[in-house]
Amino acid sequence: MPSFERFGPKALVIAPLVVLSALFVLAMGVLVGSNLVSYEEHGTILAVSALVYFGAVFMLYYAGMVGLAKVQKITFSDPLTGLPNRRALQEAIVKTAGNGEVALALVDLDEFKQVNENFSHLFGDEVLKKITAIMQKVCGEDATIFRLGGDEFSILLSGPLAGTILEGLCRKIIEQLTYPIPVEERRIPVGASIGIARAGEKDDHSLSELLRRADVAMDASKRAGKGRCTWFNPAFDKSREAVRVMDEELRDALAKSEFALHYQPLVDAQSKEVVAVEALIRWNRSDGKSVGPNIFIPVAEETGLINAIGIWVVRKACEDALKWDGIKLSINISAAQLRNPEFPVQLGHILEDIGFPASRLELEVTETCLVLDPVVAERTLEVIRGFGVNVALDDFGTGYASIGFLRQFRFEKLKLDRSLVTRAESDAGSRAMMLSSITVARAMNMGITAEGVETQEQADMVRAAGCDQIQGWLYFKAMPAEEITRLLNKSGDDLLLSAEKRA
Repeated sequence: MPSFERFGPKALVIAPLVVLSALFVLAMGVLVGSNLVSYEEHGTILAVSALVYFGAVFMLYYAGMVGLAKVQKITFSDPLTGLPNRRALQEAIVKTAGNGEVALALVDLDEFKQVNENFSHLFGDEVLKKITAIMQKVCGEDATIFRLGGDEFSILLSGPLAGTILEGLCRKIIEQLTYPIPVEERRIPVGASIGIARAGEKDDHSLSELLRRADVAMDASKRAGKGRCTWFNPAFDKSREAVRVMDEELRDALAKSEFALHYQPLVDAQSKEVVAVEALIRWNRSDGKSVGPNIFIPVAEETGLINAIGIWVVRKACEDALKWDGIKLSINISAAQLRNPEFPVQLGHILEDIGFPASRLELEVTETCLVLDPVVAERTLEVIRGFGVNVALDDFGTGYASIGFLRQFRFEKLKLDRSLVTRAESDAGSRAMMLSSITVARAMNMGITAEGVETQEQADMVRAAGCDQIQGWLYFKAMPAEEITRLLNKSGDDLLLSAEKRA
């Protein structure tokens, strides 16, 4: 039997025709060798049969190849944008072997998820078509664009200076996508983050490796602030490996109960009595080393483990604080928890299971959490408030918050960041900013807490400015739950004296 492998998909058309041809030749041979027709009629029969047969074969071949072309077009192209798809990219990568340098870019749209959520998937499809047209105009005939799925595209270029040319195209695409995309009567802001990888003639040209490198570089662009392109660097693999190792260690730590909570008291600005505590997580590893939350929390957020850790913190803190009558409990929640639709449900179950009064719980969110996804954050906070839980804006004075921002989210408390308090002590401009923030908060019926107060001068300043509560080492450092219990069990006079001694 002949081998049809070199014909590829065409073999699906050619193979049946070859078999049919063999049967035709066999049938003609049998007919000629028989006595059914005279010798004089052999030539006429063969000529007519051959004419009919080859005409039929041509029509079958033509129809088969046309149908095959349609099937291949469907198989190797994206139905929405008409761009080649991931399978086509695989084929293209194979064909680049021996063509010198190969460069591949992975393009991920920064704000596309919000487009689908705020409008509709049909509207999002129109945005994708517009973005495809922009990328095609930038790349022209210089490079091939592929849609990998969702809001991910790739751009392939091979030949001399492929990497340099591709980087220039990517920077033009990012520049074009800084402008809002006009769709119907709306203008939709959608940026892009791009990762680029290259391979020389002697390097690994496999699609999986090039895509992996481009994906790692794209993640670096996202972490660096989005709206940029980044070349793959081998150091990224080391960083990713470190994240992977810490993720495994964090999962073990959660399973082995290596996490612990400490609580830092907040005092009333006037009476100096403890009125609230803030839960702060600690990781005491089994090898005796202590890891700060500034190290492991970003990793937990990146890997998604922050959801499990965050729920553990809420449950453990509520269990500890249940016996501290009249004391409010503050817990920090991350952007990932706000984006998790299950978080409000889990929070409600915890409050019900433990019997912790929702009015005594206060969740602290940062400005960055809300800016990243304001629509989802506002929806989540509304559900949380429905339980009777208060919401505080933490680290105010370090980010993007404005009067409109404060009005939109309607916080119950504003926490002035330590950096603002420190600057206000010696800088008139910072002091004016702090005073104006307190005035606005008062007008919106928000409580005000000053964080990071470490000197008596700072305490006097924030007290005079109108802060309700003070938090800082001047009064109390963070301490384990049993020490909070002993502290609160002191008589009022002893507690006041303890705070005054620290002041």
